[in-house]
Amino acid sequence: MSEVTTLPPPPRVASPCTNVCRIHQPTGWCEGCARDIPEITAWSKADDATRVAILNRLPERRRILVEQGIFTAAEPAV
Repeated sequence: MSEVTTLPPPPRVASPCTNVCRIHQPTGWCEGCARDIPEITAWSKADDATRVAILNRLPERRRILVEQGIFTAAEPAV
């Protein structure tokens, strides 16, 4: 009788969360990760394509928050 080998699930796209969870009221973006509340709440159930789409929006938001002196987190490793 042969053994069935179960492979581990493929790695998921990592969250950009930095544990700095404050919403910048004028933009609605988190001061730690630059996501908005709908993106943050959807993250845990989002597929990798959706996660990548969210991540692709963050650099411009971070640039805007830096210009305003708001962005508090270092650029996450991707």
